[in-house]
Amino acid sequence: QLQLVESGGGLVQPGGSLRLSCTASAFTLKYYGIGWFRQAPGKEREGVSCINGRGDSTNYADSVKGRFTISRDNAKNTVYLQMNSLKPEDTAVYYCAADPSGLFGRCVLSLNKYNYWGQGTQVTVSS
Repeated sequence: QLQLVESGGGLVQPGGSLRLSCTASAFTLKYYGIGWFRQAPGKEREGVSCINGRGDSTNYADSVKGRFTISRDNAKNTVYLQMNSLKPEDTAVYYCAADPSGLFGRCVLSLNKYNYWGQGTQVTVSS
């Protein structure tokens, strides 16, 4: 069973930055598309960003374009989400997820394409 682990969450002031990491033990992530999703209290889980396995296709939700950057370092078996200019509305639990069919082509932010999920990391943006 593929197990994903997120890290890097925390409390940050508005306008600040955080970098989330997603890694896996015993599995090679480079064969998977990876997505970042978030869920705020009382809201549905939503897609934030994704990257295909080759790293040549990325996608972002409109709400984070120009502020968040997704990247992957396959040598380190890790996918990152760099979050800049954070806003209070970015507060949520952030999850990474793996798409077994996401090695090539354009990645998509559809929850049902992602079969494996991490436990999430809390991001709180507050002064």
